[in-house]
Amino acid sequence: MTTQPHIGATTDGDGVAIRASGLTKHFGKLVAVNHVDLEVPARHVYGFLGPNGSGKSTTIRMLCGLLTPTEGEIEVLGLRIPAQADELRSHIGYMTQKFSLFEDLTVRENLEFLAAIQGVPRAKTKGRIDELVEQYHFGDLQKQLAGTMSGGQKQRLGLACAVIHEPELLFLDEPTSAVDPESRRDFWEKLFELADVGTTLLVSTHLMDEAERCHRLAILDRGTLVADGTPDELMAKLQGRTFLVDTADPRRAQHVLVNVPGVLGVAQVGNTLRVLTADDAGEATQRMDKALADAGQKGDVTPAPPNLEDVFVAATRNGDAKDGGRERAA
Repeated sequence: MTTQPHIGATTDGDGVAIRASGLTKHFGKLVAVNHVDLEVPARHVYGFLGPNGSGKSTTIRMLCGLLTPTEGEIEVLGLRIPAQADELRSHIGYMTQKFSLFEDLTVRENLEFLAAIQGVPRAKTKGRIDELVEQYHFGDLQKQLAGTMSGGQKQRLGLACAVIHEPELLFLDEPTSAVDPESRRDFWEKLFELADVGTTLLVSTHLMDEAERCHRLAILDRGTLVADGTPDELMAKLQGRTFLVDTADPRRAQHVLVNVPGVLGVAQVGNTLRVLTADDAGEATQRMDKALADAGQKGDVTPAPPNLEDVFVAATRNGDAKDGGRERAA
């Protein structure tokens, strides 16, 4: 049975759980996060999408109060961060991609230990653990050592431990990068169950299928926020800029199309090419048809609905062109 998360801190009057303005972090000469403005609605699954080194983890650590920003202002659950970080900690949970619990303790012992660390009242501990054991399907695994569990089971245990104190806000940093697709799907069902009962979740990922699941999504590239909106809103902005090309020789056709003016990207998907054009590409289909014909390639160019990978490429392409050699941060 799922219960209402512990509510102590509050969202602001606009229903925003996290608000950041001008958030910046320097590590020496490296700008890891560059003047990011962010609003995370309460009771939403909010995704951070970006390649490794785009600044996702650094941003999350600042929002948690674990890192002090070089510049900018942060308000989380109505608290000023980092000044009120100690007060915030009892209201948030944090889970990373690497299994970080005690492998030589059993499932139940891990839950008992985290309950004590998070200050769950002793009188409520047994009932809370029993609830999580049922909810996360550990009934037959309570006495199993955590180190002997599968990757998916470890991720479920990590999530159960992260929410044992019923946080109002949960941070998840690449939580499913090391588990199989079925375990990932089950894991995401648990995240939506948490959102249904009022928990706000901020999830960083570099996986497109996970990003599509989020209520709202931010794309980070080299520390800069390059897109923000619902997946549908972000894809709608690319309407008319994405095409499929059917051709007998997709590899050769790809080499032709990447040099067509206005083409931002060409990716092979099976025997078909997926093409993304710039927003000012104009008569892109005619140019692609001509380029293929000039190269002796037969190809059928047809419009295609945008997907989130197209959004990601469009949002980050300008950064690659302007800043291609810049070092990435965590």
